[in-house]
Amino acid sequence: MQRLYDFLRRHPTWVDSFWAVILLGITGVSLIQTVNTPPHREPVASVLIAVVLCLVVALRRRMPERMLVLAASMGVLQLILDVPSMAADFAMLVIIYTVAADGARWASRFALAGGLIAAPLAQLRWPEQNTGPVGQVLVTVFMVVPFALAWVLGDSIRTRRAYLAQLEERAARLEKEREAQSKVAVAAERARIARELHDVVAHNVSVMVVQADGAAYVLDTAPDQARKALETISGTGRQALAEMRRLLGVLRTGEREEGGEYVPQPDVGQLDELIEQVRTAGLPVDYKVEGTPRPLPSGVELTAYRIVQEALTNTRKHGGPNAGASVRLVYFDDGLGLLVEDDGKGAPHELYEEGGADGQGHGLIGMRERIGMVGGTLDAGPRPGGGFRISALLPLKAAH
Repeated sequence: MQRLYDFLRRHPTWVDSFWAVILLGITGVSLIQTVNTPPHREPVASVLIAVVLCLVVALRRRMPERMLVLAASMGVLQLILDVPSMAADFAMLVIIYTVAADGARWASRFALAGGLIAAPLAQLRWPEQNTGPVGQVLVTVFMVVPFALAWVLGDSIRTRRAYLAQLEERAARLEKEREAQSKVAVAAERARIARELHDVVAHNVSVMVVQADGAAYVLDTAPDQARKALETISGTGRQALAEMRRLLGVLRTGEREEGGEYVPQPDVGQLDELIEQVRTAGLPVDYKVEGTPRPLPSGVELTAYRIVQEALTNTRKHGGPNAGASVRLVYFDDGLGLLVEDDGKGAPHELYEEGGADGQGHGLIGMRERIGMVGGTLDAGPRPGGGFRISALLPLKAAH
């Protein structure tokens, strides 16, 4: 049955032709029965009009506007040739419904007007016998109702189809918008991961390079110091690998590697370890915490950690051999303040803006992006008398 139903849906003209043949058969039987009874019909004209009206039914969905005009012509021809109503006139109801549902707007209006005047014209041409004026009016109204209902039904089908098409279009548009939003979210996530990788590589690798140079320098004269430097390189490398594994794991679409638990995001509690690592690498850092420490939103903690990490990495790379740095972490009632300063010779401010500390990363641009994500503010620039200063304020409410 499903195959038959699908076949009929794919071939609507065949279905309409079947019903046209049925209508033609019914009309033929009625014409044979009434050929010798009043009112007398013109057999040739009746048969011709019946065949054409059945053709209208057969081709109604293939060319609805043309079939409407053809049906109207047959109606006028009936009036002229005095061919009274017959079963084939049912085709007029069918074509009115069809053009109201699928035809052009002008055809729909024409069908409505034709349907409303068809019954009065037929009543004038072939009035009911033994019926007064009131009866004539009632009969006319009764005959107009089927034409009006056919048009109303077809127009409601058109409206419903348009509504469903609008819903489908809206669903398709929303689906495209969701796909676009997903792509934007993926791009933003990849940009965040790129910033994270920049921070990890720029900081940890620079520490490893400094320690490796120091170990090579004192390898023969101070083996203990060289051993300590190598241990620092080893620990820093493991930390870098752990953070890179966590970040790159976000890009994986499948399962995690066995035993590959991702380390948590760094926070301000790990600033002590970060600063100690920087001190071990040879950069003196004065670190102070002001205010009462308390739990912070994870986004604020990660942003604070990365800003300090980026600032100290820049100082170590561009501050010169005798540079020193200071880090102030201030807990306010409604925010977290950061102040990172150094007294080194520094790098040109444009270098930080354009490409970061290494000329390839994010630098101040990345810092501003991070701080903007939590609704904070950043003030950075050279200090009077030399060095560089980075001041940031991270509000707590905007980060929730």
